[in-house]
Amino acid sequence: MDLASNLGGKIQKAEVLSAVDKYEKYHVCYGGQEEDRKANYSDMVNKYYDLVTSFYEFGWGESFHFAPRWIGESLKESIKRHEHFLALQLGLKAGQKVLDVGCGIGGPLREISRFSSTSVTGLNNNEYQITRGKELNRISGVDKTCNFIKADFMKMPFEDNSFDAVYAIEATCHAPDAYGCYKEIYRVLKPGQCFAAYEWCMTDSFDPNNPEHQKIKAEIEIGDGLPDIRLTTKCLEALKQAGFEVIWEKDLALDSPLPWYLPLDTSHFSLSSFRLTTVGRLFTKNMVKALEFVGLAPKGSLRVQDFLEKAAEGLVEGGKREIFTPMYFFLARKPVTDSN
Repeated sequence: MDLASNLGGKIQKAEVLSAVDKYEKYHVCYGGQEEDRKANYSDMVNKYYDLVTSFYEFGWGESFHFAPRWIGESLKESIKRHEHFLALQLGLKAGQKVLDVGCGIGGPLREISRFSSTSVTGLNNNEYQITRGKELNRISGVDKTCNFIKADFMKMPFEDNSFDAVYAIEATCHAPDAYGCYKEIYRVLKPGQCFAAYEWCMTDSFDPNNPEHQKIKAEIEIGDGLPDIRLTTKCLEALKQAGFEVIWEKDLALDSPLPWYLPLDTSHFSLSSFRLTTVGRLFTKNMVKALEFVGLAPKGSLRVQDFLEKAAEGLVEGGKREIFTPMYFFLARKPVTDSN
């Protein structure tokens, strides 16, 4: 019943349906414009995470992200390995002060902190996710070394040169402007230290003049609260413009033995990630429909489930056609001598 009781996040239950209406109208499928999504990104992304966080936690657990996956490896194992890889690339050392930009409810934050013996601050602009994250920190015993700050990652409330390392896992894709976001990360990172991220991007195979490609992109945007999905090359340009030295970058989806989108593929069935399979999603949809009907879930909950289903379809198609990746990885360093 946790799914039903937490649907809508901090939105009043009677206002969930209205919030769904407003959120949907930001997007192409409902006549919305990219300019409006970028101008109102904070409101749009906050509504999105208030509406979907309970669904995410119900289906994915505490870490809301994809991962490259080995044959014989469970989804949960691959997600942990993906987080450890990030920590290893950053060269994290015990006692360092680390920033997680767009931390969700803190699944990766807790895993990386335990793995590397670091203190991690999670930056998030959604009040419900922070409340939930603090509770999970307390339960897991990391509340003394990990904390959350409610703020916009375009305007961070930190002094210059505050952190030994910064990372973002499928989060800065919500930024209306990659350069502005990366520039803030550059500012709060200590000279000589590194920023690593997994970005959601359209690949070089994406054709903006192809109607099918545009449809897939729009489905991912509405289903995942994105103002726009940038090309990998645009992320790289923004990093360099912000002042970073790019150490290396790669689309990690290309070398994954199992497709990253496999958990959402209708042809796939898995007991270990049952809730993400076609049968599991159908079960969730019918459960939400019943809960909404009897009044235990707020009106509009089923529509949230519907646009998440559309997102799943777009993600699978985008992955199969190799026009979209959720794991464009880069490792970048702030120069010891800051020329900016």
